[in-house]
Amino acid sequence: MRASRLISFILLLQVRGRMTAEQLAEELEVSVRTIYRDALSLQAAGVPLTGDAGHDGGYELSGGYRTTLTGLTSDEASALFLAGLPESAEALGLSGPATSARRKLVAALPADHQHRAARMAQCFYLDAPGWYQEAERPKHLAALTQCVLEQRRIRIRYSSWERQSTKTLDPYGLVLKGGRWYLVGVPTQSGRGRGPSTYRIDQILAIKALEQTFTKPESFDLGAYWNQNVRSFTTRQRTGTALLRFSPAGYDRYVRLASQQLGLNEPPIVSAVDRSGWLTASIPIESATHAHGFLLQLAAEVEVLQPTELRLLLTRSAVELNHLYASDVESSRGSA
Repeated sequence: MRASRLISFILLLQVRGRMTAEQLAEELEVSVRTIYRDALSLQAAGVPLTGDAGHDGGYELSGGYRTTLTGLTSDEASALFLAGLPESAEALGLSGPATSARRKLVAALPADHQHRAARMAQCFYLDAPGWYQEAERPKHLAALTQCVLEQRRIRIRYSSWERQSTKTLDPYGLVLKGGRWYLVGVPTQSGRGRGPSTYRIDQILAIKALEQTFTKPESFDLGAYWNQNVRSFTTRQRTGTALLRFSPAGYDRYVRLASQQLGLNEPPIVSAVDRSGWLTASIPIESATHAHGFLLQLAAEVEVLQPTELRLLLTRSAVELNHLYASDVESSRGSA
């Protein structure tokens, strides 16, 4: 801690020039007396640090002295990529190092750059979860973070939709997707040749860090793995198709909702347009039940042509809605 502060002391003077003990104390969040002691320690170590008393006094580096040290500790360097994501850093148990790393980076910037960096921080904020969702804070996330960073093998008790089981994993990385945390790890008890798998961290019931460590392959790219995994999952989930008729407004609304809710960024290819402007197109679906819930959002702006099961589900919903609101419809006709 003290060594890191001494380096920050030097960096501040290197960037800003002369600073008073009070200014240094405020930047480094210590007392003025601590600054006096640190200055003596740096001078004893051979750093060309000069100090003058009085109203215009202060500390400065003489002789054009510069250091290439960053002043970052191991934990701060590990948390560096989270410097602009305070909530994620806190969830991972790296809030302190991330804050400290950010402060040191800002301190190392020239004065005009510091002002611009501060303005950027004030003008942009990332809120990762979607609307009506809260960010997860899984119980074992901080412990998993340390095991991932230390490349330490773990044993977990995991609850899937099928059953609870005990697994031994080499934890390769963590992913935050839509406010939910996932662990990417390789099971070790399944024999060689088994690739990474994905686990929801909120479904990990217990975790134990083991003595064994592992070496993650240099060729493994967490981002590439995750993107491929998402594409494969989407393909596996949507093996069926449905033939639909859309009103022009319904087609536009479908494209927007499919992108936001289903991750389908390619609009369906239109195969026909009738005289009234309605469009016929096929869409991928996971199941008739899943598609039924999604298409209800389009109300009367879409008609299902196939499959029959999906058409019947929407027909039943239309009949039930008509029955529920029939009295209101008759009342409005009478008053008209």
